[in-house]
Amino acid sequence: MKKLSMEQERHIESLLEQLTLEEKIGMIHGNGLFKTAGVERLGIPELKFSDGPMGVRNDFENANWKTIGLSYDAVSYLPSNTSLASSWNREAAYQVGQVLGEEARGRGKDMILAPGINIKRSPLCGRNFEYMSEDPYLIKELAVPLIKGVQESDVAACVKHFAANSQETKRLEVEAIIDDRAFRELYLPAFEAAVEESYSIMGAYNRYKGEHCCHSKCLLDDILREEWGYDGVVVSDWGGVHDTKQAAGTSLDIEMSVTYNFDEYFMANPLLEAVKRGEIAEERIDAKVRRILMMMERMHVFDGERKAGTYNTPEHREVIRKAAEEGVVLLKNENNRLPLSKNVKKLAVIGQNGDMIHSNGGGSAEIKSLYEISPLLGINMLLGGNTEITYASGYYIEPKKDENDVNWQESSLEDIVNRSGKVEEASENQVAKELLEEAVRVAKEADEVIIIGGLNHDYDTEGGDRNDLVLPYGQDEVIKAVLEVKPEAVVVMIAGSPVEMRQWEKDAKAIVWTSYAGMEGGSAIAKVLFGDVNPSGKLPESFPITISDSPAHCIGEFPGDLEVRHTEGIQVGYRYYVTKKVPTQFCFGHGLSYTTFTYDDLKIDNSNGVTGQVRITNTGKCKGAEVVQIYVSPVDSKVERPELELKAFDKVMLEPNESKIVTFSLGEEAFSYYNVEEKAFVQESGEYNICVGSSCEDIRVKAKITL
Repeated sequence: MKKLSMEQERHIESLLEQLTLEEKIGMIHGNGLFKTAGVERLGIPELKFSDGPMGVRNDFENANWKTIGLSYDAVSYLPSNTSLASSWNREAAYQVGQVLGEEARGRGKDMILAPGINIKRSPLCGRNFEYMSEDPYLIKELAVPLIKGVQESDVAACVKHFAANSQETKRLEVEAIIDDRAFRELYLPAFEAAVEESYSIMGAYNRYKGEHCCHSKCLLDDILREEWGYDGVVVSDWGGVHDTKQAAGTSLDIEMSVTYNFDEYFMANPLLEAVKRGEIAEERIDAKVRRILMMMERMHVFDGERKAGTYNTPEHREVIRKAAEEGVVLLKNENNRLPLSKNVKKLAVIGQNGDMIHSNGGGSAEIKSLYEISPLLGINMLLGGNTEITYASGYYIEPKKDENDVNWQESSLEDIVNRSGKVEEASENQVAKELLEEAVRVAKEADEVIIIGGLNHDYDTEGGDRNDLVLPYGQDEVIKAVLEVKPEAVVVMIAGSPVEMRQWEKDAKAIVWTSYAGMEGGSAIAKVLFGDVNPSGKLPESFPITISDSPAHCIGEFPGDLEVRHTEGIQVGYRYYVTKKVPTQFCFGHGLSYTTFTYDDLKIDNSNGVTGQVRITNTGKCKGAEVVQIYVSPVDSKVERPELELKAFDKVMLEPNESKIVTFSLGEEAFSYYNVEEKAFVQESGEYNICVGSSCEDIRVKAKITL
């Protein structure tokens, strides 16, 4: 994070001396739904916030959750964090961060509430699409460049939600009970890395060790400030503060909420009166304001050198398109079923996700997108007029009334019925039957069939968790029926988290998965399906066969009640599946290509630290990128350790028959575990296997070392 000059520090102290108590209080709580008060007489502007994991959210009235309703706040729709993490590409994360920062600053924002970096503990969490991975190393390796990219535009990234916010059920009150070792090894590392760069951090809604995270002495004072030395701004999640004295007495700097009684917030008039009564020292307020002013200095708020930003540029759309393409994961490709030929005469696209937009849903992640290319649109744009493309929705989704509805989406049951030429009035079951029959008929008549299903923001959404992994809306029946008449049909899943596929996975020849991939997502899918893009995405999380296989469910609790016990400890995600030999539908790190790669000549040197190199060769017929994954595996540990842990990776692009040497280094942390008694990470001596491969279950080469 930027160091301040002596001149900047003197300026901050000068402002603090001139501020009245009332002015200071105004700077540390919401004076609107997305802003704090400024101090015009001293040249201190309002601090303006925006939601933004997938773009800068549309503007609301200051004291009403009603959108402004003008055209100026349409923006670029970025890939979700899950889509971005599927790229396993640090440069893509950095460039997407640049786009987000430029657009936030272009819209006049000071802080963008992103990225979300909580651990994906359960595949049922409703906000998983906003998060990156089940693995802390992968998260930090992508979050840090994203944050750097954002802040280049003189806008603050606000990394969230600190900490252990891995569910939406009872999120305002649930206490996450996690042993110290798991907390340190899994739930904290990405945050520790992120705050090395991020100008701000957001507290979580949940409780930890008996305290609400937004005013937790353990999290904010002991860990964040004292242990990590963080001097950035701590912002509450909206409505995450519950007590004036606790908030004032910890390192929380700004209280935000969802209600309009701004002067009644805990850190507003109640705090002002407590200071005047001598119950809380004014120096506490000074410390909070000082950190806010420091952040403003870092963003060049006072020196006239602040960047203006920009939004909706062609360059932004190009970055988004490339990131979307890299986030597409080829899960299965039996007998090289993909890519499809562009010379197809009659193509059927079946499934509502083929013709659905996702930008305007998900809770605070919703975006008023300048445009969004659906898969159906992307396929039509790519193939042109020589292919007859027929669409069938296949299944019925109860429509929602939404002011952002666009006229090419179904808006009522009658619309679907009438468009299909069916009877005027029908029950949902009747419509479902009609739509299934239509899908089968359309599939039979086509030369090629693409089924596009998955989830939407009825399920991937803030404020709620899913009940299970099963595809909603009867999609399994549709997929099975279509595969029965067209066994060669390609299945595409669009979702923010894993879905159950066991009813039809063995029958499908090709399966493609992508998360919500932004405004160019439909084009990315089309280009992968028809071979313009060679898929290079890898899963950033495990896809269990069924929810009862997930360690959060078969060992731990989810979602719990007022407490949720993380009894699985360190065995989260692939750490559990690999260690306990539990099969998955698709494993962490999995993702196929239209070409093939070999790994050989692994060399490890541990004479001075641990460094290694491995040769990767493209042995196929087309250019492609491979994510080389390096896992550390202790041979005979004296403490419980996962069998494999990701400790390095690199993404390399190779021409046919080209070879490259991938180098990597493994620091002491790669071989360490958190020792609860010593309250420190400890490197355990002994033997380790350095495993290099294409996924956690596809290890190609390995070598043993002794430390």
